[in-house]
Amino acid sequence: MAKPATARRYLAELEEERRLKDRFMSEHPESPFVDAHVPGFTGLRYFPPDASYRVTAVLERVDPPEYAYLRTNRDNQAEMRLIGHLRFALGARALSLRVYHASGSASTSVFVPFRDRTSGHDSYGPGRYLTIDLNETDRYDLDFNRAFNPYSAYTDAFECSFPPTENDLPLPIRAGEKVWAAERNPSSPEGAVREMVDKALHRPPAKPAGARNRSKSHRPDSRGSSDRVKRPGRARRL
Repeated sequence: MAKPATARRYLAELEEERRLKDRFMSEHPESPFVDAHVPGFTGLRYFPPDASYRVTAVLERVDPPEYAYLRTNRDNQAEMRLIGHLRFALGARALSLRVYHASGSASTSVFVPFRDRTSGHDSYGPGRYLTIDLNETDRYDLDFNRAFNPYSAYTDAFECSFPPTENDLPLPIRAGEKVWAAERNPSSPEGAVREMVDKALHRPPAKPAGARNRSKSHRPDSRGSSDRVKRPGRARRL
């Protein structure tokens, strides 16, 4: 059990991260709300902080890493490297999550997409992300209070990767970011793809050749700004 002073520092750090991320989302040109002109931003929504969703996890690496492909909201396949499996426990349950690295990236940051029993209800149906920075010990602080939504939760202007079925957790994770809006909460990755297909069938005629393509991608290691909350890059599809 964390000491009171340590728990207070942790809560203060988490609150500061969320404050800085709200500032990024409301002001920065690379924010999905600013870039895609999404109206009505008044701050992201979160579950209350809960220390029971912060656990130690051990990474069992796949050596060498394997090619893997994650479905996106545009029904494409994003190429990844499967790094390994995070083993951890929540309550009395032994669990694991697959860990991915963006193909071709030299970064030590890897991402953990997941779904849980809150997905499609209190949290974004297609899933949420966690990120960790690889280290030599392969022991990690896995903190679901820092789980965040892909940009496709806010706008169709970004292409985002969805968790594989192996990363569907069989319990509710009432921690981290909640769904942004009820009207943008498909129940599953399949539901998100169906919505995009339906919209594509009813979209206006394509722009003339040479017109700017507004579709972008959300890097899974994006969490905002500050030392622990990284500013998203504008970049390749992941």
